[in-house]
Amino acid sequence: MKIPQCSPLDNFRKKQPEILKAIGEVLESGRYILGPAVEKLEREFAAFCGCRGAIGVANGTDAVELALRSLNLPAGSLVACPDLTASATAAAIQRAGCEVLPIDLEPDTFTISPQVLHQALADFDIRAIVAVHLYGQPADLPAILSVADGRPVIEDCAQAHGALLDGRRVGVFGYCGAFSFYPTKNLGAIGDGGMIVCDDPELLENLAVLRQYGWRQRFDSAIRGVNSRLDELQAAILLVKLAELEKDNRRRREIAARYDAGFRDLPLQIPKIRPGAFPVYHQYVIRAGDRDALREFLRQRGIATAIHYPKALHQQAAFRPSVGRVFPEAEAAVREILSLPMYPELTENAVETVIAAVREFFR
Repeated sequence: MKIPQCSPLDNFRKKQPEILKAIGEVLESGRYILGPAVEKLEREFAAFCGCRGAIGVANGTDAVELALRSLNLPAGSLVACPDLTASATAAAIQRAGCEVLPIDLEPDTFTISPQVLHQALADFDIRAIVAVHLYGQPADLPAILSVADGRPVIEDCAQAHGALLDGRRVGVFGYCGAFSFYPTKNLGAIGDGGMIVCDDPELLENLAVLRQYGWRQRFDSAIRGVNSRLDELQAAILLVKLAELEKDNRRRREIAARYDAGFRDLPLQIPKIRPGAFPVYHQYVIRAGDRDALREFLRQRGIATAIHYPKALHQQAAFRPSVGRVFPEAEAAVREILSLPMYPELTENAVETVIAAVREFFR
């Protein structure tokens, strides 16, 4: 049996008739950029998240960047974000004209540590914070917002579509929420796409201007903007998938629960759930001291895995922080983390095969 770590193709095949029908309707409409499908997706995704509005953009990196641009921070402002995240988070900060300040992690959830953030806020002139809900696990937003003391907190929800904290969807706690629709995400396009959600009508209007050349009127740039538009084809595909998102997330949680039960007595760390959190398992990430040997063992048995991510931000040349700072939790994590197969179409047989193989390794 060959088991991929993720499979956007299986997700497409499951919804193929509806997706092809939606694509055909867009093609016949003659509207391909910022048309009715984008407008409908913005309304429905905002309703799903429980906020006033949403603005579709070209990808998740742009979503974070435009959220930061809307703050009008001075050039070179420090923006804090977790040290373990996709490099897209840090790249978006830099593209917004700001500097990245990595913050170490909570070891159990891999999300930004409010305690380390609190000390960094005392030591540095941090102007904004990007909190990442890594692997579909909500960050500790109440604590983060408390230590932020009024500084804007942007939620990077690229891996957490539908996750809940204290009964509310992620993306609605801070200044705004930024989502990615990259094909492997819980809600994935067949191409690129992104969305920003918030409750502030003025911010929504400003983001709509920023995403299209700064136009308030066509061909008249009132402010410096960019070209970051969600196209109609992707919006139509995402509307089909949004209708199935809750069902798909339930399946992810079922797989995670089965993994939890199968691994609980093994010498590895299974994902921890924060009190009050409802994770959606974009990834199922374990920690194992002999991670590389385990990964090779699984590969030889046809089971694909991944490492999200092999280097923390401070270990990458583009994002190295000021001299003298230490990141013990992030450095320990990148040596041990392993993402097992996780996608809604994963069969029961495949799940049991993964569990059996991991157990065989530790036998």
